Formats: sequence, structure tokens, C-alpha cells
Amino acid sequence: MDAPPSVRARGITKYFGEVVALDSVDLDVAPGQVHGLVGPNGAGKTTLLGLLLGLAVPDRGDLEILGTPVGRALAVPDGVAGFVDGPGLYPSMTAKQNLAALARLRGDRTTSIDDAIDQVGLTDVADDRVRGFSLGMRQRLGLAAALLTKPRLLILDEPSNGLDPAGKKHVYGVLTRLAADGTAVMLSSHRMDDVEALCSEVTILSTGRVAFSGPISKLASEDSELDYRVRTSDPAVARRIARETKGIRLRDQEPDSVELLVISSAVPALDEFVKRLVRDDIAVRELAPVVSPLEAAFIALTEQQETN
Repeated sequence: MDAPPSVRARGITKYFGEVVALDSVDLDVAPGQVHGLVGPNGAGKTTLLGLLLGLAVPDRGDLEILGTPVGRALAVPDGVAGFVDGPGLYPSMTAKQNLAALARLRGDRTTSIDDAIDQVGLTDVADDRVRGFSLGMRQRLGLAAALLTKPRLLILDEPSNGLDPAGKKHVYGVLTRLAADGTAVMLSSHRMDDVEALCSEVTILSTGRVAFSGPISKLASEDSELDYRVRTSDPAVARRIARETKGIRLRDQEPDSVELLVISSAVPALDEFVKRLVRDDIAVRELAPVVSPLEAAFIALTEQQETN
């Protein structure tokens, strides 16, 4: 039999006084999926993550976590771990002492403290007091704490906050391995590069409502125009070809001596432009969206939602 969804929400609504934080939100997260949650500040992301961690309950709607209906606070089933608004840590304790204290509170654990610390790349500072940790190191220690119980659903709020490239590599590796082993990961992030690198599906919230939920690939329509940076071996010829290619529009026209072009194009016209460059023996040294397809869709969807 197929495993039940790790998260299944239908019509979730949450009020804080007269403020509607979440408005009829539907959400599905499958086992082994890394699901991104994005939205402007105040969109309801933290509220939704809090519901998934059992910190509160919806005022209306149905919520199932790991196949179990959740109807009261602190009643999520075993196998859920994570943090919202940053991990809670004791600054006067070392990294190891923090995890040991948490392990005692939780009881049995399936991952050793040393192994959890090693997975997030903090072995060298395991005996250092947390008060001296950077933001990124605290985020990684929070992830290590979540790993202690080998979660089946991991909830993370801005997990790459403050991470340097090495820290990001460790976090990416941990989340990828967890998903490969069947753990569902729900992460909120303002960094579209993190979401695009890690997530197969994304939910975009705006003013408490779902503006989009589904595979990221569905956001990148071939018919949608994006702005692209283009750097070639011959910018003057590339500019001429851009003017002559149907569906290509030059943005911020620069003098011919400047190497960088900015063009606006949908994918079919962009393909034709590149083919013509190759036929004219022009080397393409850079071709990249000015704004990623996810970020462009995010901006368009949230702006549309806010005007409705």
C-alpha cells in the first residue's frame, strides 16, 4: 500500500483576533519530498509551520500529519521535528550539551549526538559554548537537534540563514539524504536559490492564501517572457542578431563597446537567438535569467493576489 501523505491540509484557516493569518489553505506533502514554502513577510508562512509542529491548531479545516488527524496543540504524532523562528538553544552550554539536554527531554533517540553533529559539520566546535556561535552555526545545530529522532517529517524555517558556502553544502547534503530515505521536508525560505536547488514542489502564500502549489517546473512556462543576461565574444554582432530575431527585445541598450546585453524573451525565441549566434561563430560566455523563473513567478503571483 502507498504511504499516506506526510502532510494533508484542507481548508486550513487561522485567526489571531480579527486578523486572518491563514485563509482556506490546502497543502499536500508526500514522503520523500522537499517542499518549499515561500511568500512575502506576513503571508502566513510561520503560522503554517507552527501548525505543522503542533504549536497551535487551526480554527477551521482538517489537518493530518503522518496519517494522524491533529485536533489539539502539542498532539502531533512522533516523527515530527524542526523549528520555527530559529532553534531554541542554551547559550551557556556547548553544542554537545545542548543536544544531550534535548535528548533527555525527548527520551529514546535513533541518531547519536556525535553523528548528528558530524552530519551538519560542527564536529570541530562540538565542545564550544553556543554563545560564541554565528547565526549559521546555530541553524546547523538546530538541524542536528532535529536529526536526533530521525524524523519522518522535518519542518525548517529559513534553514540557510547565515550559512557560509561550507555550511550550506552540509545542510543541502543532509536534506537531500533525508528525502532520499523517505523523510518529508517542509522548508520556508526567502532565498529562491535554496528553494530551486532543493525543492521539487513549492507553495506560494500571499496574504494567508495559496497563490500557487505544485511542481516548480509548472511555474517556468516556455511562453513566459524573462529578462536574460547575455555575454558573448562579439557584443556588436550579438546585438544586431538580437534586433533581427523575432520575439527578442533588447533591454537597457548599452553602447556597442559594452559586453553585456540584457534581452527579454520567451524560451522559443531565446533558442533561435542562440542558434543564430552559433551559426555566426559567436561564443556565448554567459546566458542566465536576471531573475530566476521561480522568483519571477513569485513576484507576479503575489502582486496579483494582493490586488485582488
